[in-house]
Amino acid sequence: MANSVLLIVYPAKDLANTKKFFSTYLDTEPYVDGEWYVGYKLGDMEVGLDPNGATIISYIDTDDVEASLKTLKEVGAQVVKEPTDVGGGLKVAQVSIDGNVLGLRQKAK
Repeated sequence: MANSVLLIVYPAKDLANTKKFFSTYLDTEPYVDGEWYVGYKLGDMEVGLDPNGATIISYIDTDDVEASLKTLKEVGAQVVKEPTDVGGGLKVAQVSIDGNVLGLRQKAK
């Protein structure tokens, strides 16, 4: 299904302070800097900050988020977040297995 994790999102209750830390830690400024999400590009990888997040979530890219979600449900995953367009045609979904939340991301076509 995936050959690499391309996005990791960290919860950021104090977004301003966490953004300051990650800008220093990653030695770069965010390419997305909003009140709902802050994102940093590191080559092909993205590190995100979510002020509404509760846990660290790694995302894999998929060509078809609905089909991937169906396959993961068949092997025991519970749906945490149904496929949702988060802007510009980018769709994300989340599943849980053994207490871990994992994400799926489908880029805009």
